[in-house]
Amino acid sequence: MAPCRRIGTVNTTELLNRRSRGIRDAGSLIRQNMKVLRNIVLQDNRNFRKVWSKTSKSTISYENGKIYFENYQNCYSCVHAEPQILYKLPKRSKLEKFEDALLCQSPLDKTLASPSDHKPSLLALTASNWLYRLSAETGEELQRVYLSSNHKFRYLGWEVSQQTLNVKSVQNKETPLARQAGITQNTVMHLAIFHVFPLQIVGTVEINKKVFGNGVTDVVLSQGVLAVSYSNKSVKLYSFEHIMHRYMTEKLMLGAQSSLLGGKTVGEAPFGIPVNIQITDCPPVLFEVSCSNNGVQIGGYPWHYIYTPPHKNHKGTHHICSLKDNTMATNGIQNMNCCSLESDGIFFHPDDSGRIIHVGPTTINVLKILGELNSGLPSKVVGDFSMMTHRNNNPTSQVTVTSSGRTVKRRVHQLDDDPDQETFRMVEYEDELDLLAVVVTNGEEGEGRAHIRLHDNQSGRLQRTIDLVEPWDETYRHELFFDKDTLVHIEQKNTNFCCHVYKLKDTRK
Repeated sequence: MAPCRRIGTVNTTELLNRRSRGIRDAGSLIRQNMKVLRNIVLQDNRNFRKVWSKTSKSTISYENGKIYFENYQNCYSCVHAEPQILYKLPKRSKLEKFEDALLCQSPLDKTLASPSDHKPSLLALTASNWLYRLSAETGEELQRVYLSSNHKFRYLGWEVSQQTLNVKSVQNKETPLARQAGITQNTVMHLAIFHVFPLQIVGTVEINKKVFGNGVTDVVLSQGVLAVSYSNKSVKLYSFEHIMHRYMTEKLMLGAQSSLLGGKTVGEAPFGIPVNIQITDCPPVLFEVSCSNNGVQIGGYPWHYIYTPPHKNHKGTHHICSLKDNTMATNGIQNMNCCSLESDGIFFHPDDSGRIIHVGPTTINVLKILGELNSGLPSKVVGDFSMMTHRNNNPTSQVTVTSSGRTVKRRVHQLDDDPDQETFRMVEYEDELDLLAVVVTNGEEGEGRAHIRLHDNQSGRLQRTIDLVEPWDETYRHELFFDKDTLVHIEQKNTNFCCHVYKLKDTRK
């Protein structure tokens, strides 16, 4: 007989006991444990306190509970009461310098050939075109692949849904000397695509002007789509699955011989990985749009896209249209009408709900799209909830009278993101706790200060506020990461970088 389901809260001990008796599956236990942790995070007798700070001359990175210093050479774990060193790699030469890195973890529902494939790995790209797979826990080298001696690869891109990794080369630019000599540079860049569980080559493709046309400025591979940006501010999307099926000349395997290399081994120096996806004619265009800054985002349900038309009179507006027929949604033009140094931001919610987050200096709107797949009516954009800053609503007078009685009129109005006023700076989503972490700054006391407001992701209700101890200088770059019981604030100070770590603590004495 199936066990009865009780309505109410259950403590973690009882949940573990149920799992041991086979009543609850692991996924259900994790969800219940996250509810318990969320309640603990939001308790009045708990608060986030700074437990650790560390500076560096180079960029600091955070990923999934790990902080990387010295260009990924030194790794600290955040799972303890305060960060502890996991490993330090030996110093590397300029040729062996890491250009880019990504952290990846294998899916739980797969059985892989090698035990090391199940453990988290750091994929690192070196300046000498080597792709390393390192243990995320020890820094031990697990695998290495040589990419090419002909093309300079520099950027890593991660495609979660496809479980693939793409490595992008630098863009080939036509030199004045080549132009004078009448030499045309048709190759724009190269992309190498890998499956990651386990690491295996899919292929290398060349992006060529003869195929995709002149004016190509960038290429991005995402969600199985090849997005090509052009200098005329247009973006074209192509099916990468179609490209592979039609233009792949040979299937490759790391460590095996390839006829494209004259029988040499794939992934070994100096041969690397050959171009085995040779596009000879332009593939069918799935979608095309002209947009400001070559920026188009696709998401929602039904599928929609967000873009800003490349015209001056549309500056500051965001258009939301149906991907099926390009129909503008009702209330599909969103405009904050803000006067600020930093432009407002808009993006599809990372919780896969299909909602949209629109962030301005004084307002954050969470929007949702109402529409049916087979309806002939246009979809509609409506507000789900909004968050506002707390400001003095009395407008600042534009006229000042001096002590001598002379009237002086200000020529510049106060900006919406003025550092002296409470201002929204960024929004982070904690998926396991289903909370939005909103960074708010205020410089009323003469020194920039910041606090973090935790809002319920479903209703927008404010749950609690966390004060950051360190000052917040808006003239420099900042990053914030909210990861269960840990807050990580990375800031730039002139030429230095600093990492501050906050941990959830019991405030009772």
